Amino acid sequence: MIQVRRAEERYRGGDPDAGIESLHAFSFGPHFDPDNLRFGALIACNEERLAAGAGFDEHPHRDTEIVTWVIEGELTHRDTTGHETTVRPGDLQRLSSAGGVRHVERNDAGRPLRFVQMWLAPEEAGGEPSYEVVRGIADGTPYAVPRAGALLHLRRLADGERTAVPDAARAYVHVVRGAVRVGDERLEAGDSARITEGVGLELKGLAAAECLVWEMGTEPGPG
Repeated sequence: MIQVRRAEERYRGGDPDAGIESLHAFSFGPHFDPDNLRFGALIACNEERLAAGAGFDEHPHRDTEIVTWVIEGELTHRDTTGHETTVRPGDLQRLSSAGGVRHVERNDAGRPLRFVQMWLAPEEAGGEPSYEVVRGIADGTPYAVPRAGALLHLRRLADGERTAVPDAARAYVHVVRGAVRVGDERLEAGDSARITEGVGLELKGLAAAECLVWEMGTEPGPG
């Protein structure tokens, strides 16, 4: 089964007066939707746009796997475990908040910043926070988030190019840019597909496209 969610269906958030625009694919904050709380382990897929100098002040997380993909600009990250990094397009950032961590996310560069941030529920609560940045992650190389029992695949496609969607209990496709077809559905930038028990599905590029594809098992994490 393929359930498509269109870009314009996302919940608008953030603080435009402070240079923060947010688009939430799942129930988030004041946008409570009991029918859209999660898909497998995935509990948030947020597109964030930060103007130069804007950002999220220090705030807490716990028991959440936070994976960030920068589309354009530079993201400055600082956290209470001592990490301070700049994340650029092509880099993948993961913050495992585990038993608790606080962090800051800012656009300290002089140009707009846009990124997709995805939150996953871990299979077990607690533990020690961890952090890493993978520089220049390769197309097609899966990135494992073992605490959530999930794999993330980066898919870049030229017009007419095809690539397999993982055969999995659950797969989630988010189109970062361009347009693709999955099954009979056309997806454009900001659209997503939630696929349950899909077998033999392909993504076909309808223009130069970039997609983030989550491969997840049958059992979501707690919560």
